[in-house]
Amino acid sequence: MRIVSYIAKGAPSYGVVTADGIIDLKKRLGDRFADVRSLIAADGLRAARAAIASQHPDYSIEEVVLLPPVPDPEKLWCIGVNYKDRNAEYKDNSDLPKYPSLFVRNASSVVGSGQPVEKSLVSDQLDYEGELVLVIGKEGRHIPRERAFEHIFGMTLCNEGTIRDWLRHGKFNVTQGKNFDRSGSIGPWMVTADAIPDPTALELTTTLNGRQVQHTRTDDLIFDIPTLIAYISAFTELVPGDIISTGTPEGVGFARKPPLWLRPGDVVEVAISSIGTLRNTVADEA
Repeated sequence: MRIVSYIAKGAPSYGVVTADGIIDLKKRLGDRFADVRSLIAADGLRAARAAIASQHPDYSIEEVVLLPPVPDPEKLWCIGVNYKDRNAEYKDNSDLPKYPSLFVRNASSVVGSGQPVEKSLVSDQLDYEGELVLVIGKEGRHIPRERAFEHIFGMTLCNEGTIRDWLRHGKFNVTQGKNFDRSGSIGPWMVTADAIPDPTALELTTTLNGRQVQHTRTDDLIFDIPTLIAYISAFTELVPGDIISTGTPEGVGFARKPPLWLRPGDVVEVAISSIGTLRNTVADEA
């Protein structure tokens, strides 16, 4: 099932994407689940499936403004340097890290699919990073690796847009370069975990203006999905709707010679066949 958050007729809502359009769940389940986070927290998939049975779509995709699938996560975790080829590209040596590298993003730093990703007024170094994203479905602390997949509600995609020169404003600080408003994106929807039988065998591709710039399989992760969930839940409770963006492969713009920075009018697409395609055009900050 593909679950999507959006704005329709000026009001936020959420629904299920079918081959014919979007069936609005808020209209049908709003008295029980006000938004996606409450649906996830209540394990409401059975109710959602019942609500859309024999229903006609309320909107086409073109009629709505897509939001990130979970517009207001409590926590949005991002993993740095988590593919073997990316580690070799990023580091002076190729020794693999012992622990995951983590940072957080604000919800205001990402937009939905189809919405402009903004090039900042204060930097020309906006970079792309295509990533697989996990959406937590069940709360947990100290989650063992062997139980990790039980805590995943679904998966989506991220362009983890980065302002590269602002990463170097502090010796141990990447926060500002990763949190420019509207510099990244998540979407277009999340696919429920039951529809992705093997998350370790997904192929991720990022294209820039139709040219492939990143390609990988998720079995090349340094820290796999169970490890990430076990590690993060060791120091903080994961709750329904939390986001974990699992890292980007090699091919990012700053590592190229010359560097390949995003410019207004560029189109970035991140795709996984089991999930869909996240598409955004770059625009100047207003």
